[in-house]
Amino acid sequence: MHLAHRALRRAVAAATTALLATAVGCAPQPEEDSAAKPSGSATGAACAKGKLVTKTSGKLTVATDEPAYEPWFKDDKPANGEGFESAVAYAVAERLGYDKSAVVWQSVPFNKAFAPGEKTFDFDINQVSISDERKKAVDFSSGYYDVRQAVIALKGSKAAKATSIADLKGLKLGAQVGTTSLDYIDDVVKPTQDAAVYGKNDQAKSALKNGQVDAIVTDLPTAFYITAAEVTDAKIVGQFENQGGTPEQFGLVLDKGSALTPCVTEAVNALREDGTLAKIEQQWLSDAVDAPVLK
Repeated sequence: MHLAHRALRRAVAAATTALLATAVGCAPQPEEDSAAKPSGSATGAACAKGKLVTKTSGKLTVATDEPAYEPWFKDDKPANGEGFESAVAYAVAERLGYDKSAVVWQSVPFNKAFAPGEKTFDFDINQVSISDERKKAVDFSSGYYDVRQAVIALKGSKAAKATSIADLKGLKLGAQVGTTSLDYIDDVVKPTQDAAVYGKNDQAKSALKNGQVDAIVTDLPTAFYITAAEVTDAKIVGQFENQGGTPEQFGLVLDKGSALTPCVTEAVNALREDGTLAKIEQQWLSDAVDAPVLK
């Protein structure tokens, strides 16, 4: 009986160990915080310069929208290397081991770039803000540009003469619903009259042109586009300082789960750390760098 009892105990222990091993193998494992950094890590073999597994062997396919507006691109020609995003794209390509002749440009509409589905490009560069919602459909590199909010007013108007947040308090301001822009009006400016809220930026722009509001708030890149191409009799009055926390950033867009994501992120990080991104920004976005900061 004693031997039988010991044999039974051994059998139970073995079965318990097997069950625990199975449970551990099937249990959900902790996930990294996807917002903290892109998935995967760059390895020497996977990120060998000029030898990445790209859409076309030996080439790097980069996409952006058409037309390609200044100051992000120059003369609507992404391949010329001029303009902030064109210069960034070629700097990233060089870090990855591809010279200018190996970069192939492709036209992809803005909304399609981060829509679900397999991509025809290796990465897209088109002022796409990194967000958790978009990360459900695509991968992002680390940020290559920190976005600020800006005030736009018609040239010659009272609002156009504003030099501080206090100067904006008595104005009728407008912004798109659900945006950081509207938050800045309500939480930073705190105007004496309620902000005009619009379903789309197009409606806010129309209100500005028609004199229904004194000024509108958008992110600075959108302000560039509006004043350069849509409401040319308007100007950027100034930009706000970031209000703490993680700044809004533009990122390069890649296929969801792309093997290139860690390599491209590593390249962007290196360009930020060695000052290359700052130099490119100063060269091509000097208006943004030098736009008055409203305090």
